[in-house]
Amino acid sequence: MEIYVDGDACPVKEEVVKVAERHKLQVHMVSNTWLRYGRHPLVNSVVVPEEPDAADDWIAEHIQAGDIAITADIPLASRCVGEGAKVLDPKGKIFTEDSMGMTLAVRDLMTNLREAGDVKSYSPAFSKQDRSRFLSSLDQLICKK
Repeated sequence: MEIYVDGDACPVKEEVVKVAERHKLQVHMVSNTWLRYGRHPLVNSVVVPEEPDAADDWIAEHIQAGDIAITADIPLASRCVGEGAKVLDPKGKIFTEDSMGMTLAVRDLMTNLREAGDVKSYSPAFSKQDRSRFLSSLDQLICKK
């Protein structure tokens, strides 16, 4: 089991590394820019070209069944679930094969409504409760091996 992090806008990178240390799991921190993890023995920092979906493509090409992906990107989550990976968003929501169809449909509907001007974008700030829920969900996924 390895952990793949869609790292560019991920607010829980430090938490992922701490949990990985506890469980001795390899982490692939994938982003368009260099992220500060120095020579941490469990962190593989992957810098991809600044092209649309380059990080998503790298993760989808390398993740395997049983691995864990950390992402808020719904299409990437769907690709990873399709590979048999476990997927978690930074607020602690676990994506499953059963939930992906509805999740993608809602995402597409909201995108269309925003583009039409019918709905304003609003994302609440990342909270302590989100962080706590994330840590609990990540431990749950790791222990399910």
